[in-house]
Amino acid sequence: MQGRERRKGARPDPEQLRSLLTPEQQAALPLLEQFGWQLRFVRRPLFQDPVPILFSRDGSRWVSLEPDGSVNESPSFRLRD
Repeated sequence: MQGRERRKGARPDPEQLRSLLTPEQQAALPLLEQFGWQLRFVRRPLFQDPVPILFSRDGSRWVSLEPDGSVNESPSFRLRD
């Protein structure tokens, strides 16, 4: 599996991440940020809508933000370590 890692050391530009969100997700994000959630990255599955991933302030929990702006605490996928 070595050599397949696509993640880079630098953090993505927050404005670039926000540009991938639907209007409903963009509206919901500021409220979630007030409660300490941070948009860390956006998954882009092939032939599917982008999936924003938010982490809690301490990094112990993560959620996905659905296209309608709702929070999914139990998404059907796992994140790599």
